[in-house]
Amino acid sequence: MRTSNEKVKNVIISVYFILIVLAVLWLTIFRAFSDIDNNPIIAFFVIAAIFIAVFFSVHFISKYFEYDSDGIKVVVTNKGLLLSEYFNYREHHIEFEKSRLTAFKINNYFLYKELVLFITSKNGNHVKKERFNITLVAKKKSKYMRQSLSKMVKKNRKEQS
Repeated sequence: MRTSNEKVKNVIISVYFILIVLAVLWLTIFRAFSDIDNNPIIAFFVIAAIFIAVFFSVHFISKYFEYDSDGIKVVVTNKGLLLSEYFNYREHHIEFEKSRLTAFKINNYFLYKELVLFITSKNGNHVKKERFNITLVAKKKSKYMRQSLSKMVKKNRKEQS
């Protein structure tokens, strides 16, 4: 099974554009009302902190995700959505054999979803945790991915016993 959240890129670019437009609008409004407010510096820093927090949370959440379980190996990739064609500054890529997957877990936090894979080492004595951001993956694709991973884990447990 192959899946990705490739179509989300345009939405994230739109969100960044809206944030930039809001910043320009905010600066314009701030200048207009700076004579009325008693302490404009405090208002400026509060609004700037909120804007920076929203900007970095969007940057943290917005990641490209690709899952490919066709063939003998499973390939899972996370990378940044913007500038990812030119720089691999946020890429997390793993490729492993299906027989090495021992378990998986999908953590659903308030604004963030992650896929945690538990993979045994090649000699079989160490389990490694790999975490991937799947926040922007559609529910339907997430469901199919969960079914695929469950099938692999069930097969591996059956072969071990």
